Amino acid sequence: EIHERLVGSEMCIRDSCKVVCAKIPNIIEREHHMTAKEQLIITDNSLNEYRKILQNEEKKASTIEKYIRDVKKLRDFAKGQPITQELLINYKQHLQSSNLYTTSSINSYIAAANNFCRTMDAHLLHIKMLRTQHCAFTSIQNELSMQDYTTLIKTAITQNCTQLAMIIETLGSTGIRISELKYVTVESLHTGMASISNKGKIRQILYPQKLIYALLSYCKSKGILSGCVFKTAGGKPLDRSNIWHSMKKLCNSAGIDSAKVYPHNIRHLFARCFYEQTNDIAKLADVLGHSNIETTRIYIKTSGNEHRRLLDGMGMVV
Repeated sequence: EIHERLVGSEMCIRDSCKVVCAKIPNIIEREHHMTAKEQLIITDNSLNEYRKILQNEEKKASTIEKYIRDVKKLRDFAKGQPITQELLINYKQHLQSSNLYTTSSINSYIAAANNFCRTMDAHLLHIKMLRTQHCAFTSIQNELSMQDYTTLIKTAITQNCTQLAMIIETLGSTGIRISELKYVTVESLHTGMASISNKGKIRQILYPQKLIYALLSYCKSKGILSGCVFKTAGGKPLDRSNIWHSMKKLCNSAGIDSAKVYPHNIRHLFARCFYEQTNDIAKLADVLGHSNIETTRIYIKTSGNEHRRLLDGMGMVV
């Protein structure tokens, strides 16, 4: 009886194996079909779908455009080929070997590629960012000094570019981003603070008293009674490109290298000055709206000359 049962079990197992083996080719064929069907190819349609997903995630318009622009660079490299892990690795090597991009730019392109793949449900496609060590100082060629800042403001006033002078002073005395200028309103000047909404977070910033007086005087001279302080002739808030181009024009008259004059560099100047006054990086991070203090560290780096003076002052060479 036991022998008969063992023989019967063996036959059942053999039959089951035959069924499974018979199904394997169909399973492989079906998997191959799904893979071919679900290949990720960057097209106008997939980019539009990607854009809609980012919009539904409430990403900022400027962030969306940055991602789209960077993904198009990957599309140009792929030339209609499906996005694979091998292609992504080759893309990364291409960016590095071209010697056209800084490490931060390459990491920006990689981040966009990874985000696109993840958003489009190709979760297995991912490449590592380039690892970098934070430099303890900045290049003197890229650092906007307090003297440069003051010269820009005085030159703007001399040329009757009062709005630009007020914008530079507002950025320099509050540390806000250029995209946050729209929150500087007449109403906020009367309360002495502004509520800034950015990257899904809301923070409060205080105005220096002298800035409040200067901006209220500016509003009175321009007949601005309410709403956004800095706007175009048509009444719309100024955008990044308007201000950036105006600053570049101002550089020639001020005799300052245009390479270091841009709105975000004024934010870096604010960070260094604030840190010199407080020596409190955590508070600075809150003021700037940073979630990660490591980001704030980048803002407070001093110039190479100042770093060298610090080393010389240590007196370690006898």
